[in-house]
Amino acid sequence: MKNRQKELDVDFIGGQEPMTKEEELAISEFIRTDKEKQRLQVLRKAKTKTSSKSKQPA
Repeated sequence: MKNRQKELDVDFIGGQEPMTKEEELAISEFIRTDKEKQRLQVLRKAKTKTSSKSKQPA
C-alpha cells in the first residue's frame, strides 16, 4: 500500500516572484512549437499508413 505524500500549498515553484512577461512569452512560444511538432508527426503517421496501403499489390 502506498503512503500518501503531503500536498504543499505553494503559488510559485522555483522562486518567490511571479513570472515576467518575457518568461510567459517564452513558455507560450515553446508550447506552440511543441504542438506544431506533434501535429506534423501525426500527419506523417497518417500519410504513411494511407500510402503503404495503396502501394500493396492486389
